[in-house]
Amino acid sequence: MGQRSFWPLFDLVVRTPRLEVRLPREHEFGALIEVVDAGVHEPGAMPFFVSWTEEEPDVRARRSAQFWWGQRASWHQDDWAFTGAMFVEGRPVGVQELSAKRFAAVRSVETGSWLGLAHQGRGLGREMREAVLHLAFAGLGAEEALSGAFEDNASSLATSRAVGYEENGEARGPRRDGAGRTIRFRMSRRSWEGRRRDDIEIEGLASCLEMFVGAGPRS
Repeated sequence: MGQRSFWPLFDLVVRTPRLEVRLPREHEFGALIEVVDAGVHEPGAMPFFVSWTEEEPDVRARRSAQFWWGQRASWHQDDWAFTGAMFVEGRPVGVQELSAKRFAAVRSVETGSWLGLAHQGRGLGREMREAVLHLAFAGLGAEEALSGAFEDNASSLATSRAVGYEENGEARGPRRDGAGRTIRFRMSRRSWEGRRRDDIEIEGLASCLEMFVGAGPRS
């Protein structure tokens, strides 16, 4: 039995002229971990709620694999996270996630990501965000997309604003030194439609639509 026959999410690929976002296969975990080992943020900074990048390399590698396995094992129609790797010229350079709870009812998604330091500053962060927003709105019929970042995470905040999100309040989030202020963002379907790109392709969605429950393409 082939891998794709029992896990149709392996068929799902979002392509732009510069990159593709898809689930990494197990044999590609090592290449992703190498990107993490090379750094995903400046030393001393901590843009994430969980300080996973500061763990010892062997521990970090093992827990990263556990996380990617766990995202698949825990997939449920009312609580899913498509944790796609972002590939440039066949090599993974970061991760872009699209997640939702009770999507069939609320049609709301949230995004999160990281990108290797060596690949930052080239517009790839924006490109991979636009890729999964296309999946959310054009592919799955979302009505809104949410995101957020700590107030000192300038690159993430800039990406959200550049893509077209609007500020939607603030919240406090846990971080290494206790807690920090996060800026929340929201993009409506109407806002996305006004900026919609015509050069992003979605492949393999039909075979896994049922796993997103209630999702369907919109005109």
